[in-house]
Amino acid sequence: MARYTGPRSKIARRFGEPIFGPDKVLERRNFPPGMHGQKRKRKLSEYGEQLREKQKAKYIYGMLEHQFHLFYERALAKVGNTGEILLQLCESRLDNIVYRLGIAPTRAAARQLVTHKHIVVDGEVVGIPSYIVKAGQSVGVREKNKTMVAIVNSLARPTNAAYPWMAWDDTKMAGTYLRVPELSEVPENINVQAIVELYSR
Repeated sequence: MARYTGPRSKIARRFGEPIFGPDKVLERRNFPPGMHGQKRKRKLSEYGEQLREKQKAKYIYGMLEHQFHLFYERALAKVGNTGEILLQLCESRLDNIVYRLGIAPTRAAARQLVTHKHIVVDGEVVGIPSYIVKAGQSVGVREKNKTMVAIVNSLARPTNAAYPWMAWDDTKMAGTYLRVPELSEVPENINVQAIVELYSR
């Protein structure tokens, strides 16, 4: 599946948030890119705000429009709050789970680990970043890849499985996706209601 491969700091500056992780460029230049970036911005319309939220969510989770819209349709078909279900589906993606567990420092790095088949789900190799992990499933590092420097260094950071909906086992280098998170628990700054309103137009 295709994904955005352009300059990340430029996108982070557009939204004014480190949506791809810590960003030194954003810290130095915390204003939108372009020759008019430092001038006062015009207020966005309601549609503009909704579009902005959708674009931000797509960049955060590494999806392009077609796949993101498919996720929305899946959320719409389920019973419950469409916006919350949409975010839960995004959080349940395998690449996001790998990132949340701390196996990779960024979602882009997590995606690469998955596509290169370094990750297993319930002991089976899965190479699809958009694979939806179900509650109770185990996600870990493939046995022969447990000594990879990138993985070891990432797991050395005190962030792995720092979420109540996950559990991590250092000895197995694997974590369990205990449950889907509640909307209030997801740390991303995304207005999912604005996205639902945009797609409902």
